[in-house]
Amino acid sequence: MPSVDEALSIIKRGAEEILVEEELIEKLKSGKSLRIKAGFDPTAPDLHLGHTVLLNKLRQFQDLGHEVIFLIGDFTGMIGDPTGKSATRPPLTRDQVIENAKSYEEQIFKILDPEKTLVMFNSSWMGNMDAAGLIKLASSLTVARMLERDDFSKRYSSNQPIAIHEFLYPLIQGYDSVELKADVELGGTDQKFNLLMGRELQKQHGQAPQTVLMMPILEGLDGVQKMSKSLNNYIGVHEAPDEMFGKIMSISDDLMWRYFELLSFRPVTEVEAFKLAAQGGENPRDIKFKLAEEIIERFHDREAATRARENFIARFQKGDIPDDMPEVELQSENGELPIANVLKMANLTGSTSDAMRMITQGAVKIEGQKISDKSLKIQAGSCQVYQVGKRKFAKITVL
Repeated sequence: MPSVDEALSIIKRGAEEILVEEELIEKLKSGKSLRIKAGFDPTAPDLHLGHTVLLNKLRQFQDLGHEVIFLIGDFTGMIGDPTGKSATRPPLTRDQVIENAKSYEEQIFKILDPEKTLVMFNSSWMGNMDAAGLIKLASSLTVARMLERDDFSKRYSSNQPIAIHEFLYPLIQGYDSVELKADVELGGTDQKFNLLMGRELQKQHGQAPQTVLMMPILEGLDGVQKMSKSLNNYIGVHEAPDEMFGKIMSISDDLMWRYFELLSFRPVTEVEAFKLAAQGGENPRDIKFKLAEEIIERFHDREAATRARENFIARFQKGDIPDDMPEVELQSENGELPIANVLKMANLTGSTSDAMRMITQGAVKIEGQKISDKSLKIQAGSCQVYQVGKRKFAKITVL
């Protein structure tokens, strides 16, 4: 078993904030197996690499000998997490929640050890809570305290409606920690209010307050906005190996280090050695190969990772893609840009009509794939390598 200092170093890797770190140290010193909780609302059927930031940290806790509780918020999922939202979210139906929850269970064990993972549903206790119990829970916090939460405060001050049931979300998330007697709860930095609610309610129920460990929000392929399916800047854990490889290779060299920190299981010393190699002149592309292969092996297998690398090299390096190809950022209109406009604005063609002609001739490729649809719309958040003819290349980010 690692020492407390070694364990703390592993736990703190990539973490944004720990509240309260001194309490966590005391828990680690106790030598007991801690109960580590992370909740996921099954609001969509597929997970992406942004979700795996928390899963990776959970796996590290498992490797340190602690018990992981993967909590599926099938009850809270029917409320809809209001975090960061400027309007009330439409609730999911029970059937949607159940279907998405099944999909989550299939995906999480690509990272978590199933023998060391307790999968639970918060409907187990919330579904049995009667109206009197819910009223008692609602009495735990004042409206003034609830309005301290940033998104509620903004909506209230701008006269945007807040539904009463939205106030229940952080209360129920906090109450989950009471039911589970969680020692540590993980969440994104945008979940701080909800995570601290668990500490508050545990104190009210005579329990030792959980330690809150907040992980940063992973940027998407554009390196600007958080990874999100709706922004089309994501890498799904169920995507085909070649598609995953191409997307990872499309990220900027600077963003690569962020991905290494939050997504890689390689030792910190090894990542630092990669950085020194890059500073010493090694092509960052070759280091990015290592990141792409590691992630694809995790969600597929070693053979798929090797084959994806070989396919990428065959498509791109043998196509003489220049190492110094231009990187272009284009501003979208209403969240998208027609392909012809993208090519013209990136100076890959002289005009939109020229772009249409090149597409018709089969001379336009995106990530090595030939494009034939002249009406194709490129969504904001996209970051891909474009090729026109044999010699014109550009890495284009649509904002």
